[in-house]
Amino acid sequence: MSDNHADLIVLGAGPGGYACAFRAADLGRKVVMVDPRATLGGVCLNVGCIPSKALLHAAEVIREARHGDDWGISTGRVSVDLDKLRAKKDSIVEQLTTGLVGLAKRRKVQTIRGTAQFTGDKSLEIDGTAWTFDQAVIAVGSAPVRLPGWPEDDRIWDSTDALELSDVPKALAIVGGGIIGLEMATVYAALGSKVTVIELMDQIAPGADAEAVAILRAALETEGVTIHTGTKVTEVKATKAALTLSCDGGYDGKIKADAAIQAVGRRSNGPQVAPEAAGVEIDDRGVIPVNVSCRTNVDGIFAIGDVTGNPMLAHRATHQGHVAAEVASGHAAALDTDLVPSVAYTSPELAWAGLTQAQAKDRGVDHRVASFPWAASGRSLASGGGDGLTKLVYCPETQRLLGATIVGRNAGELLAECVLAMEMGATLEDVALSVHAHPTLSETVGFTAERALGTLTDL
Repeated sequence: MSDNHADLIVLGAGPGGYACAFRAADLGRKVVMVDPRATLGGVCLNVGCIPSKALLHAAEVIREARHGDDWGISTGRVSVDLDKLRAKKDSIVEQLTTGLVGLAKRRKVQTIRGTAQFTGDKSLEIDGTAWTFDQAVIAVGSAPVRLPGWPEDDRIWDSTDALELSDVPKALAIVGGGIIGLEMATVYAALGSKVTVIELMDQIAPGADAEAVAILRAALETEGVTIHTGTKVTEVKATKAALTLSCDGGYDGKIKADAAIQAVGRRSNGPQVAPEAAGVEIDDRGVIPVNVSCRTNVDGIFAIGDVTGNPMLAHRATHQGHVAAEVASGHAAALDTDLVPSVAYTSPELAWAGLTQAQAKDRGVDHRVASFPWAASGRSLASGGGDGLTKLVYCPETQRLLGATIVGRNAGELLAECVLAMEMGATLEDVALSVHAHPTLSETVGFTAERALGTLTDL
């Protein structure tokens, strides 16, 4: 590469961006990767997926300790050193970001800290310095949506602020009952906050299976979380004493809180790189349309991850990153599947992929449903697990799996078998005749398939 010219330039160093840059380097490309952060890894690694999972693990440890008496194990009063917990979370993030720096160096990927904006279809500026490129990949991610009309107040947080763990408020209101809101409810309820979740839709985790969501909701309420669905926040007032949220709908009244988290989704950062200067199409939501090969409407410019719209998930971005790198390097590749798993790392976890029962019905897809309650799982009971459920949606004619939902401990791990089965076109018999170790939670997937076939003996 000559000075200020890139063979392939990747804008963004999150899961999609660095996966794209590293894959392209492995394919022999000379790659430049640009990101405004001082560390690699994007939102997911620095202020999202990884720190949240560290705190969720701590929350699980706290819950296990508090329920030890049920097993004749007394640990006494559980106390939390917030400084040590925060330091542990930060050390995990630092370990992973440092590892990425090493991976980039070994692949000879040039990393630049800065903000890039297009100036043409083969040119851009990085903090005012002109660059040219042969190909470019837009991977600048997304940012939390800010609700309009709310006052400016340090006690009003987004997900990034919540993960800073600056304080554990006595009363915490979370507006938004999606995955992010429910995970924050899980963390702060374990740490001692009185948590109230306010969700506009008729159920938390909108889009997930209603039966599974009901199990999760009951578990959260058992841990002291108050949940209001079908409820809108109409006004927020901030006084020195508290925040007051006025609500109507499912709950009509006022909620006082010491802090509030806005968790109503994320918005594409696409406009930040001025894609229109390169002729790249972008809609009014900041989303850049791409095809299955991650190509935009401009030859040589690709887009991946959250800037391409929903589902805004790190693992989707990673797969798109590989696709973009391979296509840009002259290989045939595509991400043409709807089987992108979703996981709420709550307690219990909620995971799903493919069609839910309601979606199959709404779309007029011929289907049947089978499920297995975890109350009949020896492994779940022996491990102190609460209510859980494994549910499969399948085609009655071909017996191929169309969708899967699991709620229970480690549901996110268990879902992988179902996703692989759907990707391979496996039938119920394929799943049922695969020998699952006993006693394991994975047996529940096999048992569900057996129940659909009429061969189950464990229920």
